[in-house]
Amino acid sequence: MSQTVIKVENLYKQYQLGTIGYGTLRHDLQAWWSKVRGKDDPNAKVGAKRIKDLNETFMALQDVNFEIKEGEAVGIIGKNGAGKSTLLKILSRTTAPTKGQIKIRGKIASLLEVGTGFHPELTGRENIYLNGAILGMKKKEIAKKFDEIVAFSGIEQFIDTPVKRYSSGMYVRLAFAVAAHLDSDILILDEVLAVGDAEFQKKCLGKMDDVAKNQGRTVLFVSHNMAAVKSLCKKGILLSKGLLIEQGRVEKVLEKYMENFYSVTNNKTSQETDLSTIKRTQKEAFGLLFDKISFNKESYTPKDNFEIKIKLKTKIDKPYGDLFLGANIVDKTANDIYNFNNALINQIDISHKDDNVYSFSLDSLNLPEGRYFISLYLKANQEGQDFIENASYFDVKKPDAVIFNGHEVVYSGLVIPDYKFKITSQL
Repeated sequence: MSQTVIKVENLYKQYQLGTIGYGTLRHDLQAWWSKVRGKDDPNAKVGAKRIKDLNETFMALQDVNFEIKEGEAVGIIGKNGAGKSTLLKILSRTTAPTKGQIKIRGKIASLLEVGTGFHPELTGRENIYLNGAILGMKKKEIAKKFDEIVAFSGIEQFIDTPVKRYSSGMYVRLAFAVAAHLDSDILILDEVLAVGDAEFQKKCLGKMDDVAKNQGRTVLFVSHNMAAVKSLCKKGILLSKGLLIEQGRVEKVLEKYMENFYSVTNNKTSQETDLSTIKRTQKEAFGLLFDKISFNKESYTPKDNFEIKIKLKTKIDKPYGDLFLGANIVDKTANDIYNFNNALINQIDISHKDDNVYSFSLDSLNLPEGRYFISLYLKANQEGQDFIENASYFDVKKPDAVIFNGHEVVYSGLVIPDYKFKITSQL
């Protein structure tokens, strides 16, 4: 039976909000004396508000408990701000918990962000040896794996160049290669697939799979790519606002995540979802934003015709050129089902009106019963984009049975149909 390599008990992490200090005793005393007298802080920026009350705190993790066995690949998922990165930093011992206990058996190699553990003035070669030394490896052991690390990273030409001159992609290639190949018992990875091309992402997933299955090492993997989490991990941990909501089989955790952790879906009424109130983090796509999404039915059976209409809101009068618009449908465990887009249509002429509406349709839905989620994305003139993950959802219900020659027959054929893209005039 595999032994426990990570045990987390009653873990809490609290941060203090506001400005803690200016970095010098002189400036801190000036700020304190001004506050005592009710004056403005002389070191604050012009027009800035007074320093927040230092008693204001934020609880990043609250009463988190779990165990991880040797050789397990565990996906840690949750929305932004759920506490995933904070948890990994505590496990990597880069920050300390406020309360609770963590027991770890074995050496840890972590890649929490691009360039973690690298000295910018040292070359790629020197950083490989530095990282190995930090993990407690001897020079001979590092040299034995050096060629394999460099070959995997694909940056042989730049291995003797200081890493401060590397692009973010080169950084993460070398950093992942070092973390994955050097001798460690536990590998901790935070969004390592966010940087790098598709080929390198595929190579990373293959290496992580080999590390977990064939080398018996433990992998903790944080990603917003649910398909990658599902393909790599057998176990999952779901966090929300610092609380551990679900843990266990990765399929079960992903289903919980998809069903309950998108506030957008809570705005859905009947066949239409208002997207205009959703807070965006991306740059607007040349003045374009998603406004509404609607369906031709409230729910479907596998044989039903399926159509979604997507309304765009524009804030500009001048014309924009190429527009890439698409919708991605996934099931409740993040499996890709359909991907609709207008990439096959060249130079679409789009009228600049407030009622710009696009529709995607399927002659026959051909899906088993269950709930499905739709993500939307658009890009205009290569000048920004709008993206809404799980913008809405629809349900597929079991069709009514048909009696044929005295026997009950139900629809079971699932053939992927062609989809159509067209522009309509109104929602």
